[in-house]
Amino acid sequence: MRAMAKKKPKKPSNVIARNKRASFDYQLLDTFEAGLVLSGWEVKSLRMGKADLADSYVLMKNGEAWLLGAQIVPLDTASTHFVTDPTRTRKLLLHKKELARILVATAQKGQTCVCTQLYWKGHLIKARIALATGKKSHDKRDTEKERDWGRQKQRIIRDNVKQ
Repeated sequence: MRAMAKKKPKKPSNVIARNKRASFDYQLLDTFEAGLVLSGWEVKSLRMGKADLADSYVLMKNGEAWLLGAQIVPLDTASTHFVTDPTRTRKLLLHKKELARILVATAQKGQTCVCTQLYWKGHLIKARIALATGKKSHDKRDTEKERDWGRQKQRIIRDNVKQ
């Protein structure tokens, strides 16, 4: 009999929420890692994965970065005695040089800053933000064509290996 190969246990994903729409609507240019200022009930909700980044973006105000539109749904059990606002603006913690780069880039016409994902880094919650430019509709079609062709290539390779 053949010895059973032991599989490595999968390590749990550290990603809390992704903004898939951002990579479809925007061409992502430069990424940054930012800390988040959160309250206790928000951390508990994020542990349960109750976050949505679909319409989130980063706004620069008074030399600080703020995350707008990110929705963190409060838990029924954890937030009974707090006044909770799921879509409140949250402060992003970045270095001064990173803040300056984002400020200069967003001042240019056609560039914005969006949040692409929330994830755990140790016991801290981090946000990955990216400078982006909007895609035109023909760019989106090209992206879909490339993705479809990639899937077809994988199918062809898989079928040839099986034979």
